Amino acid sequence: MTGAPGPAPASLPPRRASGPSGRAAAAFGSLRIRNYRLFAAGQAVSHTGTWMQRIAQDWLVVELTGSSAAVGVTIGLQYAPMLLLGLHGGLIADRMPMRRLLLWTQTALGATGLGLAALVLSGQARPWHVYLMAAALGLVSVADAPARQAFVAELVGPEQLRNAVSLDAAVFQTARLIGPAVAGVVITAVGSGWAFLLNGLSYLAPPAALLLMRTGEIHPAARAPRGGGQVRATLRQVARDPGLLWPIVLVAFVGTFGFNFPVWLTAFTVQVFHTGSGVYGLLNSLLAAGAVAGALWAARSLAPPRRVLTMAALLFGALETAAALAPALWLFAALLVLVGTTGLVVTVTANAHVQLTADAATRGRVMSLFKIAFMGGTPVTAPAVGWVTAAWGPRTGFLTGGLASLAAAAGVGLVLSRTKA
Repeated sequence: MTGAPGPAPASLPPRRASGPSGRAAAAFGSLRIRNYRLFAAGQAVSHTGTWMQRIAQDWLVVELTGSSAAVGVTIGLQYAPMLLLGLHGGLIADRMPMRRLLLWTQTALGATGLGLAALVLSGQARPWHVYLMAAALGLVSVADAPARQAFVAELVGPEQLRNAVSLDAAVFQTARLIGPAVAGVVITAVGSGWAFLLNGLSYLAPPAALLLMRTGEIHPAARAPRGGGQVRATLRQVARDPGLLWPIVLVAFVGTFGFNFPVWLTAFTVQVFHTGSGVYGLLNSLLAAGAVAGALWAARSLAPPRRVLTMAALLFGALETAAALAPALWLFAALLVLVGTTGLVVTVTANAHVQLTADAATRGRVMSLFKIAFMGGTPVTAPAVGWVTAAWGPRTGFLTGGLASLAAAAGVGLVLSRTKA
């Protein structure tokens, strides 16, 4: 079932790419839309700050507790609200004007960074403070994440949606490339408190971008009316539509088992390679560099077949398995680039397909379900992975994630191959 996303904003008609310049134009086609350019610019700034905070948060927890398991607990608290309340957050996004909702949520996310900065810079930070702020950030993200993803369709329309989703991922991963590197320098030079402060200040950009948009060029979908049973109706819609169900299932397996990088990379940095925060930031940046390449490849691709999802997921699991066994830092780092590439091909392709397949009036709920599938298992698996890593070593923890992703991709891929398009 393919929903109508509503009238498309004025934009140049898509052209078939021919030659290197034509392919480059196709890869960045949605940037021709002014409101989307503003949105992407604001997100680029805030995402960079967010990645700085993530690195600083993980490193602060290690400094305060000396425990990889504590990092897993922090991540679990951050994503628990999405698991428990995610579909209701999507319903909020479907009912409220998304631009107004994002003004509130982006401001609140910035406040969490400023709060942690105040605690760390004053010397008062304790582990429970970090846990509390992580949970608060997760609570705000319950409404922010589906609204931010679904808002893209209101800015660009269906013709440019796949391209815009891919560029969103490229922006996010470019920030992931820059943010950890900057965080490593800042933490080493002046401490983690300043990284939290910079993140808080970076959240001035998204509200500014939202306020500068031309509201007449935003084409919102019809808001969902108030009523009972709307969350259950969305679950029934997804369950009976293979075009929604199986990409979400695949992303659920890969996200739950294969994306516990904060736990693994902190442990590999300290326990396996015996280095510090600078190398930790570098490893995160290399992972992101591969992800940027994967996102840009997806932006240039017109219609990736289902087998692309399956093959990318299989490669992702296999590469994680190889990285877990890598004997040297340079080989581990090189494999992380490929892990990032294949992981992003899976998530970006599935994201765009799900958005295009979902009804416009339920897109917020469907995207919240997508987010739950990708990250909702983290509250359970992150502490468990942290415990496995602490008990049996980083290599065992990473290997478990890689093998689980590989097996899940094979199983879901077999089901997809027997499902009609």
